[in-house]
Amino acid sequence: MSQISEKSPQHCAKKKLVNISNLQKKLFLTFTTFCSSILLLILIVWFILRPTKPHFSLKEADIYQLVVSGTHLLNSSIQLTLLSTNPNQKVGIYYDDIQVYAAYRSQQITLYSSLPPFYQDHKDTNLLSTLLVAYALPVATSFNYDLGRDQMAGRLVLNIKANGLLRWKVGTWVSGKYRFNVNCVALFVLIGPSAGPLTFKQGTQCVTTI
Repeated sequence: MSQISEKSPQHCAKKKLVNISNLQKKLFLTFTTFCSSILLLILIVWFILRPTKPHFSLKEADIYQLVVSGTHLLNSSIQLTLLSTNPNQKVGIYYDDIQVYAAYRSQQITLYSSLPPFYQDHKDTNLLSTLLVAYALPVATSFNYDLGRDQMAGRLVLNIKANGLLRWKVGTWVSGKYRFNVNCVALFVLIGPSAGPLTFKQGTQCVTTI
């Protein structure tokens, strides 16, 4: 005698749920494996290329005005040119934001000047020029004394600083944003009275951190 077995509707429903659950697990595993492979590939490419931080140098700077009015209000005007170089062989750089300003004895002496965003291809070089100004900018009460003492000594040291955001480009892949900081030291030598601007033209390498 043969035995007839009937499956209840509840049993069929459970079997369908098991099949759906297995399918979801397979899809999730496939998706996870794909994402992991892409991430691993990016990390391998990143490790092989290892982007080098950009190089900055101060080409020239002209001080047209650096005068304290009253006891602690500064008027300043400084024209400068920076040279930016991408030293990488296969990595491009997007500069999304660059803010430049000048400092004297750790005091900011100009307002921020914004440079327009730009893309720098590998082994490429760009000249960046801007005018830094300030009107009635509050400074320390000792500023005028320090400035006069340095002028009497015949030398004036300024820091030209920049900060902003950059992204690395490898092929079609573009990284997230990284903050960078640039610090350039400019030594101005005063030789007798001069009717023109105080000029720095020696050129100097800047320190860049990311």
